[in-house]
Amino acid sequence: MCLALPVKVIEVGCGPAGDMGLVDLGGLRKEISLALLDDVQVGDYVILHAGYALSILDPEEAERTLALFADISEPPLAAP
Repeated sequence: MCLALPVKVIEVGCGPAGDMGLVDLGGLRKEISLALLDDVQVGDYVILHAGYALSILDPEEAERTLALFADISEPPLAAP
């Protein structure tokens, strides 16, 4: 099974070749490859898989997906 996550780009042009970017996912920051995409800008959401940005996402869709992940990760309420 593969898991790809939407992440927000907070910096572009990193790395020796300038084809890396810094992304944020809930406070976790990671440098990833942007080599497979053209015209990634700071503030874009991208799909991240195995260290590579695979596609640029619609920001509203990315935020909905991240909200669903947040709901899943919260512990259930205790029964009264």
